Amino acid sequence: MSDSLISGSLHDGLVQWAIHGLLDASWWQIVLFTLVVTHITIASVTIFLHRAQAHRSLDLHAIPSHFFRFWLWLTTSTVTKQWVAVHRKHHAKCETAEDPHSPVAHGIKKVLLEGRELYRDEAMKAETLKKYGHNTPDDWLERNLYTPRNNWGPIAMLLIDVALFGAIGITVWAVQMAWIPITAAGIINGLGHWWGYRNFEAPDASTNISPWGLIIGGEELHNNHHTYPTSAKLSVKPYEFDIGWGYIRGLEMLGLAKVRKTPPRLQLGDIKPVADAKTLEAIVANRYELMAGYAREVRLACRAELTRLKAAGEESAAIQLQRVRHWMHRDENQMPEGMSAQVAEARAANPSLDKLIAMREELRALWTRTNVSAEQLVADLQNWCHRAEESGIQALQDFSRKLRAAHA
Repeated sequence: MSDSLISGSLHDGLVQWAIHGLLDASWWQIVLFTLVVTHITIASVTIFLHRAQAHRSLDLHAIPSHFFRFWLWLTTSTVTKQWVAVHRKHHAKCETAEDPHSPVAHGIKKVLLEGRELYRDEAMKAETLKKYGHNTPDDWLERNLYTPRNNWGPIAMLLIDVALFGAIGITVWAVQMAWIPITAAGIINGLGHWWGYRNFEAPDASTNISPWGLIIGGEELHNNHHTYPTSAKLSVKPYEFDIGWGYIRGLEMLGLAKVRKTPPRLQLGDIKPVADAKTLEAIVANRYELMAGYAREVRLACRAELTRLKAAGEESAAIQLQRVRHWMHRDENQMPEGMSAQVAEARAANPSLDKLIAMREELRALWTRTNVSAEQLVADLQNWCHRAEESGIQALQDFSRKLRAAHA
């Protein structure tokens, strides 16, 4: 075979490789590959960075721990200490001017469009790393590769993608590089504090974007997470699904993970004649679930009162309550500007609803008052239950009996 033929064949082979890559994959195979590798990245963030490192809700075996760390270096250039520090500060300073990425503080547009820049700016602050980045990996790989040469990972990933798929590999790589900034820095940090439903009145603006945590590894259940930040499981309702928790359970069954904490579950037994110290302990431990139940009672009471007003022909009062009914169960600091005054007017016109809401705040004082003894708190709980059951309001009476049945 002549040199010209060999040279031509080699040239054609190189052109073929540059166009199609080593795999010569079809379009659907390339899309499938992209979805799989980006999902592995999401799983690495939620399991390793978020739940295991930032919140210590589970312990990972060295094998998955090192894999997740390597994969994040390869696909995101993330430095574990930086990510953990920024996230812990987010929880510590949530919705304040010091929060690294709150749409309440910075505006939803800025967090959605400039989330990566907000993260990068905070990750460069030595004070943030020192205060919030403790107990993160500090081995030879971290000191000599993952931290000082964190940009090498995406470069290596680019070479791999191009080698496998040819020119289209550049597009695959671009999607990989954009995946976390869009889903985590944008959607979770932005929409997760701006739009969605809330199971719990957490002291921040966190929301659940969707009850099915599939695409972003379970992080869609953001209100649940802010309510129970140290829980390895993010779903709490029967209709919610957290795929990240499914992966964690799989690792646990293989002996590669150990769950340290999950959301508490309220246990109900026989109704005690009088609430005691154990009752108080159970109430404090399950306060978020109990207050969510109380909010449901307020919503039901509002609905019943609205029906009564309409039946009685009290149209103006019905219109007033209809205007605010969706906010009656919410904490005042979670209401839109001007809504609290309208809620106050509706409460003044409906004494039973007003008492129901006022006693909610008294109940909340059982775990927010730190300057009184446990004995005094038990006495206050007993007094609360007595007044609730003497109120003549069915919702209060039922809720008081539920409290007396609670046990840790």
